Amino acid sequence: MQRFDSSRTDFMPYGFTCELWTPAPMPRPDRHNEIEINLLQSGTLTYLLGGRRTTVEAGRLTVFWAAIPHQIVGWENAKPYFVATLPLAWFLGCGFPAAFAHPVLNGEIVNDPEPLAEDATKFQRWIADLLSAIPLRQRAARMEIESRLLRLALAMPEPQPAADSRSNSTHPQLSRADQLACFIARHYQEPLTAAQIAAAVGLHPNHVMALFRRAFGTTMTDFLTQHRVSHAQRLLVTTDDPVIEIASDSGFQSLSRFNEAFKRSCGCAPRAYRNAHRMA
Repeated sequence: MQRFDSSRTDFMPYGFTCELWTPAPMPRPDRHNEIEINLLQSGTLTYLLGGRRTTVEAGRLTVFWAAIPHQIVGWENAKPYFVATLPLAWFLGCGFPAAFAHPVLNGEIVNDPEPLAEDATKFQRWIADLLSAIPLRQRAARMEIESRLLRLALAMPEPQPAADSRSNSTHPQLSRADQLACFIARHYQEPLTAAQIAAAVGLHPNHVMALFRRAFGTTMTDFLTQHRVSHAQRLLVTTDDPVIEIASDSGFQSLSRFNEAFKRSCGCAPRAYRNAHRMA
């Protein structure tokens, strides 16, 4: 099963779901307004998330915020795998420790440092419970999911000072397309032009635009806007900053452009989004 629909220009919340998915290439980056949990039963799955390639291993619970542009770009020996989606407002309201919640909200894939052998059995039960018409079974699944994530959070190591992720350098082993995505993900808060992005990887602007669309099925402009909107979403639900400051911090050059892009992407105005997803 794959939720992606290339005809859509926005995304809608899906709430609590738990399903078994078959690995499949994604023709362009996807976004949906939930926290996503993956559990592979075998093999590996490689995402391009926020401009970085990340490989997910079998048997290890992984968590990320799916509003960050993400795309499956490869897999090895992966059988159908478990996917759960959780409402963002619910996740924020659970009060998870910062060592777990902050990396998720900042666009990282969080891997469980202490995998549990019974996770696959739990996923199977959650699928049945969430599909059930019995409210108490649905409630039990939600409570068990919260408990499982809390166990993951308690196992997280203390955060270590990170190197500057906004460096201009690109990884020499990345393809040119991945270098482009990585550069945009690191610099989307800055005023960027196609010429600046092209110069970062030593190519002509016309060539990089064609290369990017061919590799990811979307334009560099749309990819850049997605990152800026995702950044704004995080600030809207986790801070009291004025909307105009959030627009500027996210890389938009005017409030009107921000409002237009945000409504097109999220289906509502920034203030309405904040009211619907305020941290409890």
